[in-house]
Amino acid sequence: MDIWVTDSTKRGWLTSIFELGAWFGCLYSGFFAEILSRKYAIIVNVGIFVVGVVIQCTAAIGGASCILAGRFITGLAIGAISVNVPNYNAEVAPPEVRGSLVALQQLAITAGIMVSFWIDYGTNNIGGTGNTQSDAAWLVPICLQLIPGITLGVGMLFMPFSPRWLVHHGREAEARHVLSKLRNLESDHELIELEFLEIKAQSIFEKRTTAEKWPGLVEITPLNTFKLQWVAIGSLFTTRAMFRRVIVATVTMFFQQFTGINAVLYYSPFIFTALGTSSNTTSLLATGVVGVAMFLATIPAVLYIDKLGRKPVMLAGALGMGICHMTIAVIFAKNQYQWATHKAAGWAAVAMVWLFVVHFGYSWGPCAWVLIAEVWPLSNRAYGIALGASSNWMSNFIVGQITPDLLTHIKYGTFVFFGILTFMGAGFLWVVVPETKRLTLEEMDVVFGSVGVARAVFAPFRLFYAHLVARR
Repeated sequence: MDIWVTDSTKRGWLTSIFELGAWFGCLYSGFFAEILSRKYAIIVNVGIFVVGVVIQCTAAIGGASCILAGRFITGLAIGAISVNVPNYNAEVAPPEVRGSLVALQQLAITAGIMVSFWIDYGTNNIGGTGNTQSDAAWLVPICLQLIPGITLGVGMLFMPFSPRWLVHHGREAEARHVLSKLRNLESDHELIELEFLEIKAQSIFEKRTTAEKWPGLVEITPLNTFKLQWVAIGSLFTTRAMFRRVIVATVTMFFQQFTGINAVLYYSPFIFTALGTSSNTTSLLATGVVGVAMFLATIPAVLYIDKLGRKPVMLAGALGMGICHMTIAVIFAKNQYQWATHKAAGWAAVAMVWLFVVHFGYSWGPCAWVLIAEVWPLSNRAYGIALGASSNWMSNFIVGQITPDLLTHIKYGTFVFFGILTFMGAGFLWVVVPETKRLTLEEMDVVFGSVGVARAVFAPFRLFYAHLVARR
């Protein structure tokens, strides 16, 4: 295994093969979400995740091939879950808290990252360091992945189905019951009635559109759903309004990854060593602070994302991250050959890394996932989210693959590279991305200029819906 740690290119593959698997997972996630339901798609992928973890646990005997295979399989599951979970959250949440709920998912992710960093720090000295280090130092963290995975799978057994999926599959009475439970209102309450009719209207509109264009695919069967998957994906590129959604989702996710966040999360021990920290233990300790900083920074997003909106928060975060990158690059360039005598400069650069993850934590971390979960119409939502997430994971794969070589060959130029791309992301956000806070998922048609169900059906309800929400 040593060569997979010391060789920068192999280290990139060892890390990024997980993201490559996640990219493939995104591709099948939409089909699973439609045919199995959002709920069961998550449960099935938890099973795939468990298989991948078990394979990784055999690496002490099987070697690097088991780690590579296991990481690819767990990547498949995580890629699919990264699509299905925000899709599920967006479809069960009322519009006034939808952003906060999806941001809460990101908070949970950052909590997991934080815990994993400190587990790595705690297990690093099992058996000592260097040649005396025990295999348990890396096997224990791998095995512990089973706990949150199985918890998610078991917990989803007690969660309701998405009411939008139920309506689209003809289970209307169940959908109405689920809505009343989710909103904590009687099933005949006017708000429940309005939301149910809004969901049903869009479902009817899209089924009639399918019947007119593809009459042979009207019946909901696994084969027809598989065929409709490609029809739905193709329809993302057929109109200007839909293509605008594609651009918003895919390019936003591209820029989210090319802020360099996962370069920091995956390789922070190597980055901190490059910035002059004195030992592997110190680098792992600094990495643990990264997890704490990002977790704490994500909390304000949960509280304020539906009040402040997506765009202003993301713009502030992009500017903050870009400035941090450029500051680190300047410190690195001036001190790269004299860290031993300029320890304060090294710790100043480390502090800027911590500040960088703070800016990401409250902005692009949660907000990008909120955006790609809420901009799609019902029939395209699972596939649209999958497309946006696939952009995220492919960009993630590229970042994971190139970062070790960037740090080895261009050193401080790595931070200049990510800084420029972060500023470009701010420009894209300012020019192209609309504000979507407090809009129903169906009202997104109006925001993106679709001439369909939203304008024909929902426009007369908008003021009345806002009035009812205010009365609550």
